[in-house]
Amino acid sequence: MGDQSNPHHLVLGKLNDFLTGIVIPDTLDERYRQKIAKKLVSGCGFKKNDIKNNINLKVAAGNRKAAIKVDFLVKYREKIIIIIKFAPGSLVTRRLSTLALSRIIKPYQIPIVIITNGEDAEIMDGSSGKVIATGLENLPGKEHIKENMDSFLFNTIEKLKFDQASRIAYACEIDGACPCDSDVCIIE
Repeated sequence: MGDQSNPHHLVLGKLNDFLTGIVIPDTLDERYRQKIAKKLVSGCGFKKNDIKNNINLKVAAGNRKAAIKVDFLVKYREKIIIIIKFAPGSLVTRRLSTLALSRIIKPYQIPIVIITNGEDAEIMDGSSGKVIATGLENLPGKEHIKENMDSFLFNTIEKLKFDQASRIAYACEIDGACPCDSDVCIIE
């Protein structure tokens, strides 16, 4: 029962991605991602085309480069308003790297940064990095975004801050990651 080509993920079969309809491997992690996508649409009021998933992001630390997967980007009025990173385990240990990702994926600070393990979530203010809410039931909905859009700054990320955030993302997401995990690609 499981795909032996990747010993790190038990493949339970195949499933259709909720957002794209593409057939993908059915893993426990992917089931959580699908749960989050459904929550964004049915619980938070976003349209499927407001949400981009499974984004490859290149990060660098000096001469070293790698690709990291970002699980979800949610847009409103042509701006990315929310970044969501799924990772099993502790949320606290993922705060810094997820905040760093929110500073390198676009030339501006993404206002809402969410880290989730599929059971719980921490919702952070992108500018300050402070946790402003917890729990999947408190994911910000489209109405909340509409009401607060004028308060989001979308500050431009300066080069020094971008470089620092890229190094943090690299160090937290790549170093120590299993080199044979197909989700992590070292680029020479």
